[in-house]
Amino acid sequence: MLNDQGRPTAPVRNGDNSDTRGTFTGNRALAQEEALIFEIGRVGTTGVDIEEPTAFAPRLGGLARQDGIGLPGLSEPEAVRHYVRLSQQNYGIDTGLFPLGSCTMKHNPRLNEALARLPGFADIHPLQPLSTVQGALALFDELSRWLRELTGAEAIALPPKAGAHGEFCGMAAIKAAIAARGEAATRTVVLVPDSAHGTNPATAALLGFSVRPVPARADGTVDAAAVAAALGPDVAAIMLTNPNTCGLFERDVRAIAHAVHEASAFFYCDGANFNAIMGKVRPMDLGVDAMHLNLHKTFSTPHGGGGPGAGPVALSGRLAAFAPLPYLKQDGETFTLVEDEASAREAGAAPLGRLTAFHGQAGVFVRALAFMLSHGADGLRQASEDAVLNANYIRASLGNLMSVAFDRPTMHEVLFDDAWLKGTGVTTLDFAKALIDEGYHPMTVYFPLVVHGAMLVEPTESESKASLDLFIATLRDLAHSALAGETERFTGAPHYAPRSRLDETRAARQPVLRWAPPP
Repeated sequence: MLNDQGRPTAPVRNGDNSDTRGTFTGNRALAQEEALIFEIGRVGTTGVDIEEPTAFAPRLGGLARQDGIGLPGLSEPEAVRHYVRLSQQNYGIDTGLFPLGSCTMKHNPRLNEALARLPGFADIHPLQPLSTVQGALALFDELSRWLRELTGAEAIALPPKAGAHGEFCGMAAIKAAIAARGEAATRTVVLVPDSAHGTNPATAALLGFSVRPVPARADGTVDAAAVAAALGPDVAAIMLTNPNTCGLFERDVRAIAHAVHEASAFFYCDGANFNAIMGKVRPMDLGVDAMHLNLHKTFSTPHGGGGPGAGPVALSGRLAAFAPLPYLKQDGETFTLVEDEASAREAGAAPLGRLTAFHGQAGVFVRALAFMLSHGADGLRQASEDAVLNANYIRASLGNLMSVAFDRPTMHEVLFDDAWLKGTGVTTLDFAKALIDEGYHPMTVYFPLVVHGAMLVEPTESESKASLDLFIATLRDLAHSALAGETERFTGAPHYAPRSRLDETRAARQPVLRWAPPP
């Protein structure tokens, strides 16, 4: 039960790791302790029977391994139990609300999974003859059509495997376009706002550009006059996130695009936050030349955890000819892939070449198109509207306790700072760690850097009002505890997680990357 302040009337605290009665096994009922696989496995055994290979002459010479590989062997039940137990110590979108700002951890519909597992999609191979995968290529084409319609783009590049890879693709297309104009030696600067994702300046630098920062206004947005002042004949492009990382729509985006184009530069838009405007505005109509789209963020495909992922790039008419290989071409009812530069140049294109081995991540494409088709145009628009509504509901519900960095209607995420924690002895990190004890993954903390002690919350459109109400009540309870001086709830948190708080500085500076048996 909750009182009128949104606090539990009778909070129940389980014993933490420091004061519970120990058990012989280290387990606590269903919270099971699990050793490292090296500690439970046995070198020289395996749960799989493998026939001895036919005699052969090795060709490794002096590179052949002389000793055993040293991997631990487990039986099948032991292997299954090990990884199931580890999974029970993890948090995911199927566990609960995942409020990571700037990451858009939304629900992954099971319909998507069912369709991705259809044999015609799941069992194909990228080296099959094109005549045998026409259905998959038709799906790629349909996905591209939807993305062109949603963004207003002239062309969609499907090969990039993730958002940062997509950034690289879009900026490489810009670099190629500049080189085609004979200005590669002079246009060497990319403008990047202070509030940008960290991948933006990294991508520009990787491509050989130097980065010129653009400061944000006090209201968290970029001033068109500041952009105009930073422009010159040495500027190749601007990389702007819209909506930006503070969760705010860049209201001067048209003026910024006009100034950039007047200076003969290009406008790259980081599309990480497209989930807030999908179906409401087409970025290319605002003057954008290139923009990557994180399919896991906006179109509900799973986060890849390093792969597989997909980051298609929308290209305007100014850049469409510089799309990477391979790309789709339709001849009548037949789809083909243009895979060599000679064929592309004959058709009037000036492609980048290959960014990856094949044509993107097909399983992710199936999931994304399933999301689009199941929602339709009106449903995609509503998804954006609900994401914005949910973020503003959290802002309005917490604004009288926690200080909002920019106290105005937000887009898909809401940004708090740590001004309200001043004098409490509780830091942003303490507050986030205490949220783990309440069964939630923490929000994004200390980012964006333009706000001190930032706490960035993105609920997405997936969460119901009941889910949001419980999350809000939890944050209010934590906030009341912090303001009441109950610092012990925070400084030692998390108390109930399988592991207590790590020394994060030491872990970063002195990482232990290889297991060694105890002495």
